[in-house]
Amino acid sequence: MGIFQSVRRRDSRWLAAGAAVLLVVGFVGWRFVPVGSAGAAINPADAVKQQNIGPAPIPVSVETVKNSDFPVYFNGLGTVQPYDTVTVRSRVDGQVIKVAFRQGQIVKEGDLLVQIDPRPYQAALEQAQAKKAQDEATLRNAQLDLKRYSTLAQQDFASRQQLDTQQATVDQITAQIKGDQASIDNAATQLSYTDIRSPLTGKTGFRMVDPGNIVHASDTNGIVTIVKLQPISVVFTAPEEDIGQINSALAAGAVPVMALSSDGTKVLARGHLALVDNQINQASGTIGMKATFQNKDNALWPGLSVATRLLVNTQKNVVVVPNDAIEHGPNGLYAFVVGAGNKVAMRDIKVGDEGTAHTVVLKGLSAGERVVVAGQYRLTQGAVVEPHQTTAPPAVANGETADTFQGAN
Repeated sequence: MGIFQSVRRRDSRWLAAGAAVLLVVGFVGWRFVPVGSAGAAINPADAVKQQNIGPAPIPVSVETVKNSDFPVYFNGLGTVQPYDTVTVRSRVDGQVIKVAFRQGQIVKEGDLLVQIDPRPYQAALEQAQAKKAQDEATLRNAQLDLKRYSTLAQQDFASRQQLDTQQATVDQITAQIKGDQASIDNAATQLSYTDIRSPLTGKTGFRMVDPGNIVHASDTNGIVTIVKLQPISVVFTAPEEDIGQINSALAAGAVPVMALSSDGTKVLARGHLALVDNQINQASGTIGMKATFQNKDNALWPGLSVATRLLVNTQKNVVVVPNDAIEHGPNGLYAFVVGAGNKVAMRDIKVGDEGTAHTVVLKGLSAGERVVVAGQYRLTQGAVVEPHQTTAPPAVANGETADTFQGAN
């Protein structure tokens, strides 16, 4: 029994010693033998090479600086107004016997709109014509008497006084006939007013009268309102400090104007500047203007609010960069320029006219250089980048190409 216990104690000591050796070997291997991704040791030369490579390039989007024509626009807000507006009213009193148009209909100049009972005015015309016929018969008789008196006076059978009196009678009746003709013309005019016709080509609004209604020349509401939609006008404003450039552009020729949706995303129509107001609004410090558009597709509607874009100048062959390339720093404006080895450099710049998408650069950049337009937040001076070229039109400014207005209405 004692022999078995002695053997067990010797086995336990050997097991404990073996475990201690394994722990020591494992620690040394973990501490002093690096393991690669596949469990193999890393070559010291490869480690030095990895340190020399440095951080990975920063991905950015770049565009090439270009020379192009840059159109200079003045942006504003305006309201569409009809080119002409007419409220049709009756010029005579009477009962409406016919309405010849539909509400909202496009009518042409001269089309019949409303007919008023013509019978009283027809009777007045015929009465005036009858009065003239009566006076003409009286005139013929008076002229015969004058001829007789003239013959008798030559034979001393009639006095000079009788001859002069008869001549005065003829002149009086002649004057009455002229008055009769004036009454006929007036009656005919009043009769023509019973047919109310459209004074212009345009779109009718709500009808204010129905057949059977009595209308008067003194009515203020009118019968219907007609607006001219083709062409159509847009009234808008610009700051008073821009009046000099606007007048210069207007003096040089037709000034193109675009009308866009109120959010500025869609071009509705293209036209030209028709009028600059003759005085500045002192309360708002703005000058009013009116532009005319052909509006063949009726995209512009009276009362519609639109954004306006007035082309006052086109700068020729200037350096243009996207607005996204321009950064604001403590010392002013700058841009990240991608140079040799895809390293970026911060370049101070001076800008001129600015559009909604592009800006003219007066100093600091040249055509052919690449500028960063996206990803600047990760960049520092001398950083290495992985540039990706964007596809932008070469001559774009304010969201429009330089030839936007060719063929404008």
